[in-house]
Amino acid sequence: MIEVKGVSKSFGMTLAVDDVSFNVQRGEIVGFLGPNGAGKSTTMKVLTCYYAPDKGTAAIGGHDILEEPLKARAQVGYLPESTPLYDEMGVIDFLDFIASIQGLRGNDRRRRVDELIDVCGIERMAHKDIGELSRGYRQRVGLAQALMNDPPVLILDEPTSGLDPAQIVEIRELIKDIAHQKAILLSTHILPEAQNTCSRILIINEGRIVGEGTNEELLSMASGEEQYTVMLKGKPAGDVAYGLSALPKVNNVETLAENGAARFRLTAERGAELNEQLFDFAVDQQLKLLELTHSVTSLEDVFLQLTGGGEGVILSERAPSAPAEEAEEPTAGGESDD
Repeated sequence: MIEVKGVSKSFGMTLAVDDVSFNVQRGEIVGFLGPNGAGKSTTMKVLTCYYAPDKGTAAIGGHDILEEPLKARAQVGYLPESTPLYDEMGVIDFLDFIASIQGLRGNDRRRRVDELIDVCGIERMAHKDIGELSRGYRQRVGLAQALMNDPPVLILDEPTSGLDPAQIVEIRELIKDIAHQKAILLSTHILPEAQNTCSRILIINEGRIVGEGTNEELLSMASGEEQYTVMLKGKPAGDVAYGLSALPKVNNVETLAENGAARFRLTAERGAELNEQLFDFAVDQQLKLLELTHSVTSLEDVFLQLTGGGEGVILSERAPSAPAEEAEEPTAGGESDD
């Protein structure tokens, strides 16, 4: 449903998007993840025909954005990061207005507005003015307007930006509920949101796609090693380290501390499953096992490797305490809305 081919976009001397290509199929929620200024919002604005690419092209529902921009736009429901709502309008009046813009008339219009009020869970707020709504309900209204013409493609730019944890979960579940018959491209700064919501993740950095795949496929891009930390007591640290290094699939043993007991860090092949072996080793060597921890490469590790630090990305489930600032349009010096 979304097909992007070699898209590049510059602002002055700044190359915001550099030869980006990817696809999103019906039934997929694809996460678009990257640091601030990585090129996410610019790519989405190209797909919605807000910007024309300098190079490459894209197709939405089979319609080229350069050759058939109006038909391409008709395939898309778009929720920008700064939700475009009229605070002085009531929720029902606003959605009725959007329905009229989309060409719905009479009973069809009323039926569609009522349906989206139900689907987006805004029944209790339907008779309030938009200016009275919390940020979470404003996002729901914004999503309802994006869905008004029942588009096959949804492009959602930071749909949970500035929401509290409970609101994030609500919006996440709402997106999942409507995803079955649509192709959804979802931009986010929040790594757990991408993990928990998306069937596939694109990682963009400095305008280029640097990683793509499911959680498992992205994890396979890492070093593939696991780490174990074990504290043992009863023999000299050097002797214990020598014995640990002889265990199958152990690549390296590092002695961390010696103070009555010794702590060791073991690096092993992915899937080594050393917990039982380390327990048996302690028993065989008549050692006291005081500590055993096991860690594997996480998607956070992969993301940081691919982006060189990931500035501006939230790596935990905790949401920002305040709404993000409204994005500004790029100037000739470069873009600022990613």
